[in-house]
Amino acid sequence: GSEAASEQGQEEEAEDRLKEHMDSLVDKSAKTRQVALQSLRLAFSSKTLSEFLLERRLTLTDSLEKCLKKGKGEEQSLAGTVLTLLCLQMGSGPEGEELFRNLKPLLVSILTDSTASPGARQSCATALGMCCYIAAADLE
Repeated sequence: GSEAASEQGQEEEAEDRLKEHMDSLVDKSAKTRQVALQSLRLAFSSKTLSEFLLERRLTLTDSLEKCLKKGKGEEQSLAGTVLTLLCLQMGSGPEGEELFRNLKPLLVSILTDSTASPGARQSCATALGMCCYIAAADLE
């Protein structure tokens, strides 16, 4: 019994940290947003969080969209990577498809923007390709 309670406590603690990182994505400080993106990248790549993310996908999508639009270089690159991992977590269902459909124009825009940093463009290209492969309903 106490082992299960301890595990649940750790799970809740991890979810609280994820919520804090998600809240930090809209911070005024670019450095704070980058740290939050790095933490989310690590979390999304190390554990399946589908249930947790399903409830927060719209908020997270909005925050990532802002990081991609307003951020520069490193922040855009990290946001593209987190977006790819989010799409992987959402899977090929309607949620993943919606995520891809909503952010596809922005990803294409950054990818084709010659003034965007090479890292940001590369990250957006990867996000576009992976999300398209996983979640695009339209074969074209």
